[in-house]
Amino acid sequence: MSRLTELLGQVKASDAQLGRDLEREFRALASRRAFGLNFERHRPEAVELPGRPVRKGDKVRICAPRGSPGPGARDLWTVGDIDRANRTADVERLSRGAEEADRRTVDLADLVVMAEFRDIIYPGLVSTGEVKRSDTRPKHVVINGENFHALQALTFSDRGRIDAIYIDPPYNSGARDWKYNNDYVEAEDQYRHSKWLAMMERRLRIARELMRPERSVILVSIDEKEVHRLALLLEQVFPDADIQMVTSVISAKGAVRVGKFSRVEEHIFVVTLGEAKLIPWVRNMLDPIKGDAGDQQALEWLGLRRREPSSARGARPNQFYPVFVDEATGRLHSVGDAVTDGIDRETIAVPPGTVALWPLKPDGTEMLWGLTPEVLKRNWANGYARVNRWNRTTLSGTVQYLAGGTISAITAGTIQITGKARDGSVIGTAATDDDAPPPKRVWNLASHNAETGGTNVLSSLLVGRRFPYPKSLYAVEDILRFFVADIPYAVILDFFAGSGTTAHAVMRLNRQDGGSRRAISITNNEVSAEEQTALRRSGLRPGDEEWEQLGICDYITKPRIAAAITGERADGTAVPGDYRFNDEFPMAEGFAENAEFFTLTYETPIAVSHNLAFQRVAPLLWLRAGAFGDRIEEVPANGWMIVQAYGLLVDLDRSSEFCAAMKEAEEATYAFIVTNDDRRYQSVSRQLPDGIEAVRLYESYLSNFRFVSGGNE
Repeated sequence: MSRLTELLGQVKASDAQLGRDLEREFRALASRRAFGLNFERHRPEAVELPGRPVRKGDKVRICAPRGSPGPGARDLWTVGDIDRANRTADVERLSRGAEEADRRTVDLADLVVMAEFRDIIYPGLVSTGEVKRSDTRPKHVVINGENFHALQALTFSDRGRIDAIYIDPPYNSGARDWKYNNDYVEAEDQYRHSKWLAMMERRLRIARELMRPERSVILVSIDEKEVHRLALLLEQVFPDADIQMVTSVISAKGAVRVGKFSRVEEHIFVVTLGEAKLIPWVRNMLDPIKGDAGDQQALEWLGLRRREPSSARGARPNQFYPVFVDEATGRLHSVGDAVTDGIDRETIAVPPGTVALWPLKPDGTEMLWGLTPEVLKRNWANGYARVNRWNRTTLSGTVQYLAGGTISAITAGTIQITGKARDGSVIGTAATDDDAPPPKRVWNLASHNAETGGTNVLSSLLVGRRFPYPKSLYAVEDILRFFVADIPYAVILDFFAGSGTTAHAVMRLNRQDGGSRRAISITNNEVSAEEQTALRRSGLRPGDEEWEQLGICDYITKPRIAAAITGERADGTAVPGDYRFNDEFPMAEGFAENAEFFTLTYETPIAVSHNLAFQRVAPLLWLRAGAFGDRIEEVPANGWMIVQAYGLLVDLDRSSEFCAAMKEAEEATYAFIVTNDDRRYQSVSRQLPDGIEAVRLYESYLSNFRFVSGGNE
């Protein structure tokens, strides 16, 4: 309910006439039309911090007794004295408008700490694990926490440095798919739309601070329920941006609704800042490419067997030989030597597990291949040969190759190679950067099907775990490619990360062009509404281990990203199946990528001010330096320390040796200098080598990592 409506109700309770007068004036003001999108900025959101120790002065809620189906009352209380021996605390109700606040003594175990968005917070990050398969790439980062507060923390590490943001926020369907102020928003809530807008506006305003002003893009997926309101909100938050909308078919069969058109589409708002422009690709995203099978390719593959009567065996030397094919996979295994005329082909030895294919007509007549063994081997090594239509029952297939003219066009760049199929053969199309078709605003690609590219991919990665409505991996890959294809070190943010599709898509883009893009994914560890009721009835609460292990981040996001990188599922089995469409290869191959998982923490001012929380803020320095290499986890005992990407100086009396060491640090790009003395900070900065960015940290860490929710609160 709106905060003003609440206050009017309280006034009416104590003075009915005054309440009616105020309500009349309020309605008169509310009826006035104003330019732009107008909605209630509801009271500050609040987030539970289960597991965070209760301290004096905290805001808390009193949990419902264990075994109750609901979360308990919404009232907020402040903590007074704490009796640690008896594990109780005195609490006082934060009543609004009441003459006298309630007071009571409550078990500490029944209290959960709350953080309102207007409160001052001191965020930190705690690592909860990592996956590493590359010594040269930076790490993708996954943050488990309230996304509003996580975005605030990123204003220290990534302000003005994000190249692209992709988000898939809650669609506000009324089906308890999101919370406002810690309560699910139901379809009957008369303030449902304004709550959604208030939630989105707060986050979009911080997201804009993170975007690179000279060139960046934010991409927002949405469906019909909030598409029009979102369009107006984006215009207000990004008044100087260019805004377009793409409509994408995600299920051709559609969602049948009685008496209405079947919905087959979702929408993607494309908001570009500065000089950001899309980079045309090989597809216009709507029309099929001639000869295209399932969004595959336009390359013309030719059958290797010669068909003209003059090409029977014996007509030319060195063009009659076996092509060995892996019996199980149907992939080309090896190319045999030329067989001299008169030698029975049945006498040729076949490698174990393979089948020999010969240039035979359907009636068994021996013909010739179109290439010599040496040329076929060379072409195969480059992805210009393959076996197509392999039949494991009949052990038959067609050997295909790319003609010399096609290979020359590839070499010259008039045919663009966009990836490789799972058998190593190239995928491409006859379109260069100069004549690539401009993409259309209606997309209809088989690869964007939510079941094929979303649900099925996730099912392969996660054993027996389900996530509602995952985005197609290939759809997210495609929309990002348009804007980061020419930025190999792009930073991509998703603060409604859900199952982790965005990070997965970034890994695929890196594999296709050798880029080192990195993803920052923010998600919470929320348990679905249906599961919550059952868990509460069983006596569990948020913060309990059995509860938290079923949350989105721990149950879906982290294992999905780990499985994608390693090619191995949580149960130790290889990920089954193959990636499809633009870049086909076995999912079990994984990616040469790294990822680290963090949980957002809320530090106390006293701990931060005395540097006791340095381990919690250390990841923010590492993030600022590019999430690469080692991390400085402790305040250096000798006054300074340098790792691959950055250095930290806390004792300015050691600045000369620090600066000398920084000159030898070939990969370092940042120097964090801790001082309250501006003159000395400038002096040290001037001593640093070119290419090192100096960042000043005040001696009181309270000044560096203190965030307050502002704006319209």
